[in-house]
Amino acid sequence: MNREKITISRIATVVLTVTLVLSSKMSAAIDLKQCWQLALTHDPVYAAARANYRAMMEKMPQARSSLLPRVSASAAVGYLDSRANTAFTQVYQNSNTAWALTLSQPIFNWSAWQSYEQSKLVVASAEIQLQISYQDLVLRVGQAYFEVLAAQDALMALQAEQRAIAEQLASAKRRFDMGKATITDTHESQSRYDLASANIIAAQNTVQNTKDVLSRIIGRPVDDLSVLPYSVTLPSPVPNELKKWSEQSQTANLEIIRSHFQTRIAEADVDIAKGGHYPTVSAFASTSSNTLGNMYVQPYYNGRTVDNVVGVMVNVPLYSGGMTSSRVSEKSALHEKSVFDLEAAKRLALQQSQQYFNGVTAGLARIKGLEASEKSSNASLQANRTGYEVGVRINLDVLNAQQQLYTTMRELALARYNTVIMGLRLRANSGILSEDDLITINALLRASGTPGTSLIDTERTLAK
Repeated sequence: MNREKITISRIATVVLTVTLVLSSKMSAAIDLKQCWQLALTHDPVYAAARANYRAMMEKMPQARSSLLPRVSASAAVGYLDSRANTAFTQVYQNSNTAWALTLSQPIFNWSAWQSYEQSKLVVASAEIQLQISYQDLVLRVGQAYFEVLAAQDALMALQAEQRAIAEQLASAKRRFDMGKATITDTHESQSRYDLASANIIAAQNTVQNTKDVLSRIIGRPVDDLSVLPYSVTLPSPVPNELKKWSEQSQTANLEIIRSHFQTRIAEADVDIAKGGHYPTVSAFASTSSNTLGNMYVQPYYNGRTVDNVVGVMVNVPLYSGGMTSSRVSEKSALHEKSVFDLEAAKRLALQQSQQYFNGVTAGLARIKGLEASEKSSNASLQANRTGYEVGVRINLDVLNAQQQLYTTMRELALARYNTVIMGLRLRANSGILSEDDLITINALLRASGTPGTSLIDTERTLAK
């Protein structure tokens, strides 16, 4: 009995150890490149896009089938009972079998041919749509990743601000006990501390929400991510000219290319609809047999004949109640719509080139401005703390200076991440975004906790 307990205990220990090892592996820190590799195989949106592309690939063989020969075979077994209509006596009775083999080959069918040509455009458009989904996945992974980092930095800044407020609160209490300050200073500090605590709770929820978004894309829980060090200088767009990015977007933007294909598909729809006015020509051949025999060749003879027929069939549509004309009008209007959609896609790509390029350049300039503001805000905080100690500044001045510093730090972190994302969107708008861009950014990342990478390290550096 004791041996059984020991064995069970050992098994439980092994199971627990394996579980802990697996859990540690699942919650281990990952970087942007690993997130991308996981998203490629686990993101359901991109998986659905790939499945849709495979489905669209079948449009070509389906359309081609209308131009190829068709062969059909049939067989039947029956019982024949013939009776006279006078006395209703049986004249003839027998079981019989019949079979037929038919071959048909379209010779001229304008709509079928145009449908086949259109299917090539449909497949090409599906390939572009898959590329759009691929770029969208790159953007979603990048944006979700940096939104997590931004939320973590915001939380870290609030926690640092709370610690600073706690120190100021303790100082205010000491000065009150010594008779050097009023109780108002304590109440002000306590109010700011409580507000920071409430903001931290909200920030913690934001961190979890952003992690959930990334988890939905990569298909696994997110615990710790590699971070973007504050010492890294973000690069300018290459080339650093708006005109070249605008020109690139007009020729390589994937939405514009897809709209081009949609316009040609709509044009083919018009030709297909016009085919309803045209005759169709097809050749056919058939062979059939019936045990009853051919009454016209051998009357009342119970035998088997084989009938072979070869011919050409011409079908000329004369009037369809206005259906064909209505379809032509409908497809013509839709073709006109596709032309306007193409123009709208061109204008949108041009506008987004300006928006994203300016977003990157303005973001880089904003980062420099916030870095300067961070240093001056820290200097202002130190001056207000010194002034408070010597009695020339009040407690509220210190609290406001602290708030200004940590607000600047949060805005600086967010500006850095937004600039990176804007750079990715600029490349996507020009049709050149790929996984290489994420790998390039990933090379700038460092493991969380590496000295000099967190906002706390920046705070300490400023304090020196």
